Amino acid sequence: MLGWVVTFLVIALIAGILGFGGIAGASIEIAKVIFFIAVVLFLISAVVGLARGRTRI
Repeated sequence: MLGWVVTFLVIALIAGILGFGGIAGASIEIAKVIFFIAVVLFLISAVVGLARGRTRI
């Protein structure tokens, strides 16, 4: 998922350099949304992992 963030960030940087402001702005917004979704999913995964605890064998 973070790969998508990097992809949209690179698209935004290239579009910004070439002068396509609208595309750059849209790509940055998409990258932000995907990044925050990834952070939320990571936090949920961490909480669930801590709540389950370790299993003893």
